[in-house]
Amino acid sequence: METYDDEFEPKSKSQLKREATAAQDLGLILVDMPTTRFKTLMAKLDLPEKLREALAACRAITAHGGRRRQLQYIGKLMRDIDTAPIQTAINALEGKDRAATAHLHRLEAWRDRLLDEGDAALAELINDYPHADRQQLRQLVVKARKERDAELAPAAARALFRELRKLMDSASDDESSEDS
Repeated sequence: METYDDEFEPKSKSQLKREATAAQDLGLILVDMPTTRFKTLMAKLDLPEKLREALAACRAITAHGGRRRQLQYIGKLMRDIDTAPIQTAINALEGKDRAATAHLHRLEAWRDRLLDEGDAALAELINDYPHADRQQLRQLVVKARKERDAELAPAAARALFRELRKLMDSASDDESSEDS
């Protein structure tokens, strides 16, 4: 039985086109990134100077046709390099963003529970975080409820959120220092 070695077979025209499109799409992700994330990523990656310049130039182009041509050029430059490290770095940044968003959602859920359930939720929170200041949290919950009922600006609810963040962040810092 004869076996074929894929390494020596030339890539099909369709495969080459898919790879070129994927490289161009990756370039578009880089170009559309917020500036701080883009700079962070550029500092981490070892990219050719031509590609760095092309990415920076494309971020400045606002005309549709010029931007499209620049993205095609970026795709062409990216075909010659290994894009796996770029994709890995983007995935890592997105993972951190997702984790931060999930953390904020947990904080919001706790705040809402404290406002809706009152002392029962507070008792559970104190059980999970024994070093929490029960009196301060209870005062913030009472104030936030009064503001909500009077349809005032949620100053106390924001203060409660900040207190929950401080509490949960200090607890996670304590856990990570114990793991070390």
